[in-house]
Formats: sequence, C-alpha cells, structure tokens
Amino acid sequence: MSKKPSVRKTGLNKKAIKGLVHALLNNNPSKTYNYKQVCKQLEIDGESDKQLVILALQDLAEFKVLEEVYTGKYKLSSPKGYVTGTVELRGNGMGIILTDEINDEITISQKNLNHALTGDIVKVYLYARRRPDLLEGEVVDIIKRSTNTFVGVIEISGSYAFMIPDGRNMPYDIFIPSQNLNHAKNGQKAIVRIEEWPRKSKSPIGVVVEVLGYAGDNEVEMHAILAEFNLPAKFSNDIEKAADKIPNQITAKEISERRDFRNITTFTIDPEDAKDFDDALSLKKLTNGNWEVGVHIADVTHYIKDNSELDVEAFNRATSVYLVDRVVPMLPEKLSNQLCSLRPNEDKLCYSAVFEIDDDAIIKNEWFGRTIINSDRRFNYEEAQNIIETGVGDFNKEILTLQDLAKKLRTKRFAKGAIGFDKVEVKFKLDENGKPLHVFFKINKDSNKLIEEFMLLANKKVAEFIGKKKDEKAVKTFVYRIHDKPDSEKLRTFANFIKTFGYKVNFGSDKAIAGSMNKLLQELEGKAEKSMIESLAIRSMAKAEYSTSNIGHYGLGFLYYTHFTSPIRRYPDMMVHRLLDFYLNKGKSVNAQEFEKKCKHSSEMEQVAANAERASTKYKQIEYMSDKIGIEFDGVISGVTEWGIYVEIVENKCEGMIALRDLDDDFYVYDEKNYLIYGKNQKKRYRLGDPVRIVVSKINLQKRFLDFKIVADKK
Repeated sequence: MSKKPSVRKTGLNKKAIKGLVHALLNNNPSKTYNYKQVCKQLEIDGESDKQLVILALQDLAEFKVLEEVYTGKYKLSSPKGYVTGTVELRGNGMGIILTDEINDEITISQKNLNHALTGDIVKVYLYARRRPDLLEGEVVDIIKRSTNTFVGVIEISGSYAFMIPDGRNMPYDIFIPSQNLNHAKNGQKAIVRIEEWPRKSKSPIGVVVEVLGYAGDNEVEMHAILAEFNLPAKFSNDIEKAADKIPNQITAKEISERRDFRNITTFTIDPEDAKDFDDALSLKKLTNGNWEVGVHIADVTHYIKDNSELDVEAFNRATSVYLVDRVVPMLPEKLSNQLCSLRPNEDKLCYSAVFEIDDDAIIKNEWFGRTIINSDRRFNYEEAQNIIETGVGDFNKEILTLQDLAKKLRTKRFAKGAIGFDKVEVKFKLDENGKPLHVFFKINKDSNKLIEEFMLLANKKVAEFIGKKKDEKAVKTFVYRIHDKPDSEKLRTFANFIKTFGYKVNFGSDKAIAGSMNKLLQELEGKAEKSMIESLAIRSMAKAEYSTSNIGHYGLGFLYYTHFTSPIRRYPDMMVHRLLDFYLNKGKSVNAQEFEKKCKHSSEMEQVAANAERASTKYKQIEYMSDKIGIEFDGVISGVTEWGIYVEIVENKCEGMIALRDLDDDFYVYDEKNYLIYGKNQKKRYRLGDPVRIVVSKINLQKRFLDFKIVADKK
C-alpha cells in the first residue's frame, strides 16, 4: 500500500503544497491524478488550498517533474534521485538549485554545474549525503536556458578577443574569434550571442550581434542594462506605424454608448515627471448625502484589439520598465502619452469602477463599465499634498473629502490584516549627461496613499465582482493578483533573529502575524536597523504574482484582488479589462489554461523588469560613489555570506562588500543561522544590523560592485 504524506487541512502555502503534491506522486509513480483526487488524498478541503494544488500540478508539469498524460491528469515523470529547479550562482562560483520539490537547499560545485548559469532551468542528479547538513548534486541536463545573449566590454588581443560580461550572472568571459567581432572595437560594449560551448572548455564561443558604444557613456550603459535582461530599447517601425494609424477622434456613436462623466469634477494625481496618466478620480455629492467616487482607468483595450500586432507586442513586453533615467513603455508613445493618457481638458475614453460611499467609507453600491471623462486638473503629488496639509488650493474640498474617505478605507484594511510595508525608494538628481549629482529618498505621503487606497478599492471590487460567487461552478476564469502566505520556516528564522533586537512576531494566526508585523514596522521608525529588518521581513514573504487560481492576497488582507488600474503599463490589466467587459456582456467562461500561461509570462516579465530596474539603480549608485575612494562613511551590515559581509551606507543607501579575505585580524567563520561571522581566535563578531565605519577601497562600475574596508566598529 502506498504511503500518503501527512498534511494539515488548512494554513498551507504554495511551497508546502507543492512539496506535498510532489511527495504524493513520487510515492505513487505509476498512478495518475487530477487535482480533485490529489485534494482527496491529501485531505485538502479549503478553497484557496485547492487552487494551490492546481497551481502546483501545473508548475511541476512545466518543470517536467510531472507529465500531463491528458488534460488535467498528471503522473510522475522524473525518476527518484533527480529534481528539476532553477540555478542561482553565488559569488564563490558555487551554485544552488531553487526547487519546491524538496525542502533542502541543493549545492552544486563549480565543476558540476556543467555550464549552467543563473536563471537556467536544469535537471539535477542528487548525490548520496556525505554530511547531514549538506545536499549536493550535479547538473545533468539544461532544460531551458534563461538567455544565450550577454552584454559586456570587448577586449581585443591580436587575432582574437574576449567579451568581459557585465553584472554577475555570467561568470565566464566569452571567447570571440576575430571574424565574429562584426567591427566591434577594443573597449566598446557589445551584445554577444553564445554560438558554441565545448563541454571541456571554460569559456563559450560567441559572436557580436550588436555594438552599443563605448563603456561609461550613459546611453550605452542604460541600453546595455536593457540588453542584459533581454528587454527592448525601442519599438520597431512596424509597431510605431500601427500605432500611428489609430484615429485620434472619438466618434459620436462611441460617446453615446458610454456613461458620461465629463460634467463631474475629475482630476489626476501623479508624480511630477509622469508623462502617462492612466487613472483619474471623480467626486460627486449625491442627493441622499452619500458620495459617488469614480475610479477612471484609461480604456487601452478600446484602441488595442485582442491578438492585433500592437496587442502581441504589449503581451511580449508585459510591462513598462522604469530605469533610473527613463521609462521603456509597454505601449508606443502615441498610445501611452497621448490617446490613452488622461490629460486635462481633453475628452478621454475610460473603463471605470464607480462607487457610492457613505461618510464612514462603507460601500453602498458599485458599477463597472465604459465611460468618457474630461479631467479638470492635473495635480502632482506635491501639489495634492500641500492641499491636504494646508486645506488651500484648487478643488480643495474634493481632495480633502477623498483624503478623509481614503484614511477610513485604509484603517479598515489594516484592521482586517493588511501589512503596511512602506519601503524607501532611492532616487537620483542627474545632470544633462545622466551623471548622478546626489542621492535622495522618495517617501510616500498622504497624497500617494490617497491614490493608492482608491486603486486598491477598484482592484479589489472588480476581483470580487467576478470571483465572489456562492456557487463554485458560477465562478468564471479571471486574472487575479495573488500573494501567498509566508513560508513558515523563513518567518520563524526571521522572528528568532529580530528577538536579538528586542522585537517579536506573533504566530497565532494570519491576522495576528499581520498585526504584529505592522507593530514591528512602527517600532522600527527612526531606528538604525529599520532598513535591514524591513528587507528581511519582505524576504520572508512570498512574491506576488498573476494567476487564474485565486488564493487571495496575503499582504493586503484581501480574499479577492486583481490589477485593473494600470493598463498603459501592465498587460494583466488589459486582460482584466477584456475579461470584465466580456463577462458584463454575458460571455461564457474562457479557457483557464490559456490565461494561466499568459499570467505566468506576465509574472516572469515583471520580475525581469524589476531586476533591470534594480541594476540601473545599482549602476547609478556605483557611479555616484566613483569619486569617493578613500572616504569614510557610517554603515550598517545589510548582508552576511560565507565570502563576505555587505554594508549599506547610512546617508545614501549605497551597498558594498567587505571580503572575508580583507578581514586579516583573525580567521572568520560564517554562522548562517545567526546571520553573523565570528573570529575563531578573538571571538569578534560581525552581525546583520551591526553599525560599522567603512572606507571605500575599490569600485568596479562594469560589474556594479563596491569594495569596502572596516575602519572601526561603531558598537
């Protein structure tokens, strides 16, 4: 008789359920299961947990751990002793495998990586354990390369050349025969494609596919970052021409088919440097004393038809990318900055969520549909904030009313279990050549929170409208923004660590965790360890993603949530607009698997864009520090690894590393469990969160890292 994994009925997250699903099929390699049979075997009866089982089966099939023998039926495909996962290279040349199939971390030595790189999906053979605390393996098959093109600086030597890659995702130089240089010159940055990688050769052989220009030039460096993450820098001529063909005029027939808000007070509130305004708010006092609040979103899908040339391009990009000095838009400028931008004093087509709200911010009625608006005023956040603080300015009564309602909505949201992460964003003042002159921090104020609250309300209510049905069979396929429960092991590790600072997290329930996390965030205000502990807290949480399987949004405390409010810059919002409109017009439920694939692509591209954005910020931080070698700064230890400690400078949040080899006063040992290193002889400790005084010793702009040295402890 086959062994059945033990399971609790509720409270599991995606990682835990995926492990249980894999264990069940691994213990029954000859059997096939659909999700209902899996749920029965594992005694899973919670609705959100059932959705996680569906996601687990789909993910395991995609990674070839399971085989989908026919639609919805799965069996084990990989033999015991093998797992499939994603490679992450570490600074010491080793690799680890990220997989949900087993709970242990798999370590791969450099020689056993067999040319696997960060982001590659690989099949790994697991070795028998030599030590109880170490699981090792060997990459036996690269199932899917994350990329085969890389960016770096060309170094020519006689009849051959090497490309020295940017960043750290490619730890090997790429050999380029002279006939493959394509006119690239020494010192220029170029995009290189790997053509061949002989098994016994350390370096792959490549060909230059595009020369970007000389290293150090701002345009070259920003284009290099986009190329590094396989993101486009511009639109093709065909896409631009397709956008240009879209008519500018709104027909009388189109207006007649929409709810008209042009005579109702409406305005936008956006960053000062924003060029696309994809959301607006309207406010009207009703005769019964309640308020009608309209959340008006650019009707992008009116202009971009499903499966059109423009739609395919938007889907492939999936998101706009926000580098330090530019936006790489999802849509051409004709759409993003003109037709779909809710500019003041212009008639604009919208898809709207309209709410009747009383003075206590209780929703009395809701309506969703296509509208036409004409914005009365464009505010930036600073202007709106000034009105909130002084009570004086254009449309001050409307803004103060919306602010009052937003504060009440926010209070209710936190009372129901939302977590209030409010991370500081690093910004730069740049000169005309893109060089950073100084660093400053963007902090969300009430004007930001006002807009955020009504966007959250619209997203939540649209998701509830489609997904919240008493009869499970009546629920139609939809695109949700989901956020899983935190990994219990990560959360306990985090809780044990912050105890040393005098903080604690309550593990009683999801709501108790959220409440104690919010209390922690409040207690951290003004403390030196704030940034570090907040970062650790975020790392203990799951990543939000898109899915047709709704499990709710843990961080917001919502059972139903989607992305409806930014179709100019997010493709999932376009999907949501189309599906909402289709269902409002009595359409039948669409194919879930087709939309799940689109959700997965959107989630992956969102992560790629975030990585590119971080890389551009890191580059500007290093560039800003490039003339500060030999200067001392106060810092806080922000990371501890077996090869060194990371330190974040307090005044500008630039991060650098102190290599263990540079700590020459003792032999230091890495204590992973306690986030510290300690000297074997003198017992000196350097722990995460400790203040230190550092001096900038070395800068590598191309690899985007700073080297620091300890000057003195600040304990």
